[in-house]
Amino acid sequence: MADHFTYLTPFITKPEMQKFVTALALAGGLVVLGTKLTSRLKTKEAIQENIVPEEKLSLFGFFDFFVESFLAFQDSVLGREGRKHAPLLMSVFLFVLLANLIGLIPGIPAITTTVWINVGMAFVVFFYYHWQGMKEHGVWPYLKHFGGPVWWLAWFIAPIEIFGNLLRVFTLNLRLYWNINADHIVLGIITDMAQIGAFPLYVLGTFVSFMQAFVFTLLTMVYILLATQHEEGHDEHH
Repeated sequence: MADHFTYLTPFITKPEMQKFVTALALAGGLVVLGTKLTSRLKTKEAIQENIVPEEKLSLFGFFDFFVESFLAFQDSVLGREGRKHAPLLMSVFLFVLLANLIGLIPGIPAITTTVWINVGMAFVVFFYYHWQGMKEHGVWPYLKHFGGPVWWLAWFIAPIEIFGNLLRVFTLNLRLYWNINADHIVLGIITDMAQIGAFPLYVLGTFVSFMQAFVFTLLTMVYILLATQHEEGHDEHH
């Protein structure tokens, strides 16, 4: 399928580079937004002032509700002790969600329809949960668990475990890539045929955008949980 004209086409001809530039702009915008919102919580007095929600809907109030709802769901997966992972998990969710949504806007490059950005995000998740696993268990104990519970089967189990972990990068990338691409292909065909009849597909595209961000983030939570949880016997010992 040929790439559609975007607002960046007169300046950047390569579609992959257009998506990369759009991704940088989105990431930068999220950093600026986060900095602006958290500036209201720099002191204890400011935190106390913002405990009570504002009567009128505001950007701060919306994100306050988002953070509270997100943490409630995250706690159901990782527990309250897993809140240290919230900055990464919220960033992943917001970036993927907004990248998917702005891709529905005509003329805006669809960021998550390129494997390179998706692979980049998948590798961030990959390295993060392994790093957290090493911090939780220690480097050697964490690496040793890839060999399984029985040392004489390590030669067989270790390659399977390593392959399975590398496969997570592949599946995180392709699940997002193919679902968003399929959505855009269908949407592009319908809009070319009948612009008015495309509205239900934009609603469906919005739902798909949310679900793909949700699944990507949920899988990240599960990978962190699997990397950091202790064996039952170890937990009972403590």
